[in-house]
Amino acid sequence: MGTTTPPRTLAEALRARGDESLAGLLRARPDLLNPVPNDITQLATRAGTRASVVRALEHLDRFALQTAEALAVAPDPAPYATLLSLLTGDGLDDGEQRDDVGAAVTAALPGALATLREQALVWGEDERLRLVRTARELLAPSPQHPSPTGLGPTVAEATAGMSPGRLQEILVASGLPATHDPVSAVAALSALFTDRTRMAELLDTAPVEALSVLDRLVWGPPYGEVTPNPTPPVKWLRDRGLLLPVSTRTVVLPREAALHLRAGRAHRVPEPVPPVVAAAAERDPQAVDRAAAGQAFTALSTVEELLKLWNGGGPAILRAGGLSVRELKRVAAALEVTEPIAAFWVELAYAAGLLASDGESDERYAPTPAYDEWLDLPAQDRWTHLATAWLPATRVPGLVGGQDAKGRALSALGPELDRSAAPDVRRRVLSLFAELPPGTAPDPETLLRRLRWERPLRGSAPSAEGTDLRSRLALWTLNEAELLGITGRGALSSQTRALLNEGEEAAAALLAPLLPEPLDHVLLQADLTAVAPGPLERPLAETLSVLADVESKGGATVYRFTPGSVRRALDAGQAAADLHAFLAAHSRTPVPQPLSYLIDDVARRHGHLRIGAASAYVRCDDEAVLNEILADRRSTGLRLRRLAPTVLASQADPGSLLEALREMGYAPAAESAEGDVLITRAGARRTPPRTPPTPVPEGPPTPDDTLLGAAVRAIRAGDTAATVVRKEPAEGATGAHASGSLPRTTSAETLATVQAAAMTGTAVWIGYVNAEGAASQRVIAPVRVEGGFVTAYDHTADEVRTFALHRITGVAELAEEGEG
Repeated sequence: MGTTTPPRTLAEALRARGDESLAGLLRARPDLLNPVPNDITQLATRAGTRASVVRALEHLDRFALQTAEALAVAPDPAPYATLLSLLTGDGLDDGEQRDDVGAAVTAALPGALATLREQALVWGEDERLRLVRTARELLAPSPQHPSPTGLGPTVAEATAGMSPGRLQEILVASGLPATHDPVSAVAALSALFTDRTRMAELLDTAPVEALSVLDRLVWGPPYGEVTPNPTPPVKWLRDRGLLLPVSTRTVVLPREAALHLRAGRAHRVPEPVPPVVAAAAERDPQAVDRAAAGQAFTALSTVEELLKLWNGGGPAILRAGGLSVRELKRVAAALEVTEPIAAFWVELAYAAGLLASDGESDERYAPTPAYDEWLDLPAQDRWTHLATAWLPATRVPGLVGGQDAKGRALSALGPELDRSAAPDVRRRVLSLFAELPPGTAPDPETLLRRLRWERPLRGSAPSAEGTDLRSRLALWTLNEAELLGITGRGALSSQTRALLNEGEEAAAALLAPLLPEPLDHVLLQADLTAVAPGPLERPLAETLSVLADVESKGGATVYRFTPGSVRRALDAGQAAADLHAFLAAHSRTPVPQPLSYLIDDVARRHGHLRIGAASAYVRCDDEAVLNEILADRRSTGLRLRRLAPTVLASQADPGSLLEALREMGYAPAAESAEGDVLITRAGARRTPPRTPPTPVPEGPPTPDDTLLGAAVRAIRAGDTAATVVRKEPAEGATGAHASGSLPRTTSAETLATVQAAAMTGTAVWIGYVNAEGAASQRVIAPVRVEGGFVTAYDHTADEVRTFALHRITGVAELAEEGEG
C-alpha cells in the first residue's frame, strides 16, 4: 500500500499509525492488551468485538457519542460534510437552529472525530469516514433497539421484501413515474424524501391530522401501531410511503423523511460544549478550611467511638455476610446518627483496614491490629489515612438498605456493595470542585448535568430509585465528603486540594494547625459530673471513659460518675487511692466531696464478696451478708446453698452470678482458682492481622508507559513477521511449502541456511515448535549457531532469543525488496 493510498480496512488504518498513536489507543482501551495482540490484524479484530466496542462507547462524552450516533445513520462511508450537516442541520429550518450552536458544533467536531479515531471506533479519510461495523450495529436503528437519535431505517431497509406492485402504488400516490424495477422505485422514493423542494410540496397537500402524526414520530421513537382499518390521515401517509409497514400492525417513519422534517439534524439538541458547573455560594476559604477541619476531627472521634463499641468483640456476622439490621440500629443509636450515616462510618472503618472479621467459628467483627497503630498516629495523619482509604474504595455504603437484582436486602459490610464506578465518580466530583475558585460551593444540579454529559451511556439506564447509578454515586459522594471533612460548608478545603495534588504529607501539614490541641485536664463538678472543655489527651480520655460514663457530647463532653462506673474502674485494677490521685492531678477544680465519698463507699464494699468457679461460689467473711443474700427473693433463680458459714455455692456460672449480685446492689469481685482477685480491664479483642478490602477495578487497569512501549514494539514486530514477503523456493525444491504454511526443510538444509544467515547478517523465516507443542512462524536474524542452538534476534517478539535447531521445522529466505 502506497503512502497516499486510503486504508481499505481498520487493520490498514492502524498499521499506518505511528507508535505514539497506537500507544494512545491501548491507553484509552486497555482491554485490548489482555493478552497483547500478536499483530495489527489481531489488534483490529479485537478492537471490533462487541464487548470492547461497548466499553469504548461507554467512556465517550456526550458529543463524541452524538458524533458516533450520527455516523451510524449516515451513509457508509460518509464524507465529513455529510456528518457535519447531520449535526448542524441544513440551515433551512426557519432559524430554529441557532447560529451559535452551529458554530460550536463546527468547532468541536474535529476534536470529537479525533477521539473516535484514536479509540479505533472511526477510521478512514475525511472524505470516507467509516464507523466500525460493531458500533454501527449497536447504534443503528432497529425495531428491537431504536437508535439513540430516534431515527428509523432507510427507505431501502424498510421496503426490503415489499412487492413491486405495492412499491408502484406508492410511487403513483406520491406523484412519481411508475416503474416495475424495485431498485429504481426505491431510489426514486428516496430521492423524493431527500429533495427539500419536492418534499415540501408533497407535505403541503397533507391533511393537518397527518402532519400531527408525523410530529409525534419525527423525534422518535419512529414506530407506531395501526389498526387493520387505519384512519384517513394514517392511510394518506401510508399510501405515499411516509409510513412504511414493519409488520401487520406496525409502521415506521423512514429515515429520509424524518431528516427532512428535522431540517437534516440527527439530534434535536447537539451538545458540543460541556455544561458549566455553576457556583451555589461563595464562602471565605479560611472558613471552609476551619469547617472541614472541625468535621474531620468529628470523623476521627466517630470512628474511634465506633470501634470502642466493638473493642471486646463486635456483633456476629450474618450467615449471608454483613451486619444485621438490628446491629446497625444499635450502632446508629450509640453514635447518635441515622442508620445510613452509621453504615457509612462502619464501611469507612472497614475500607481503612481498622475493622474486619475475627475468623473464628462464631464469626464476629472486631478491630484489627492496625487500629491500635492508627490510634498512635497524630490526628492529621489519622485523617489522611481515612481519606485515602475512602477515595479508591469501590464499596458503596449508600446502597445499604436497598435490594440487589434478586430482591435480597443489601446489608452493611455484606457482599454485593462493590460498584467499580465509585472511585472514578468520587475523583471526578472532587476534580470538578477543584476547578472552582477556593471557597466556592458548586450547584449540585449543574454538577450532575456535567457528569451525565461526560458519561452519557452510564446515565441512560435508570435504576429502581429513578435515577442512574453515576448520579446516585455523585450525590452520595457530596454527602460523604462533607461527613469526612473533605469539604467544608459545601466547598473543597485547602487540605483536600493538597491531598489530591501533592499527597498525604502536604495535606496533613495544612490540617494540623486547624485541629484542636488535646487537653490534659477536666472540670469536676459537685453533681458528680466532669466537663471536658475539648478533646482530651489519649491516656486521660481512656482512663476517664472507664471511671465515668459519657452523658452528653458536643463542643464539651460531660462525664457522669456512678457507682457502676467507679466499680468498673476498681474491677480494672485501680485502687481508691489511685482514683483520688488521678482526679486531683487532672482536675482544674477541687475534687468535690460527694465524688470522694462515692469512690470510698464503692471501694469499701468492692471485693467484700468473692465469686469463683464451683460451678460458682460466693465467699464472704461476714456471715450476715450471706444470710441477707439467701433471704433475698431475687436470689432464688441462682439456686444458692450454704457450703460453709462463709461460703455459698450456686449452679449458675461465675459470670451470671457476678452480674446477678451486682443487680441486687452488691459489689462482688471475681477471684481466680488460687483465691486472687481477677482484674478485668477494658476489653481489647483484636482480629488476626488483616489487609483492607481490595477495590474491585472497573475493567483492566490503565497501563503505564513502559508496558505500552513494550506492547507496541511487540505488536509491530509481530506485524512485521506476519506481513513480510517470503521467497518461494524453486519448483521441485525440497523446501517447497504451501502458501501460509510453515516452511519445511531437512535438518541439513536448515543448518546450512541459518549458518549462512548468521555470516551475512540477513533475516530468515522459520517455523518453530516450542516445548508445549505449539507451532508458530517467526522472522529471525541469526547471530550465532553452535551446540545445536541458534541465538538470533526474533523480530516477532522484538528480543534476542535462543532456538533449538531440532525444533525448527524449516527455514526459508525472505524476498528481497521488490520481489513477490
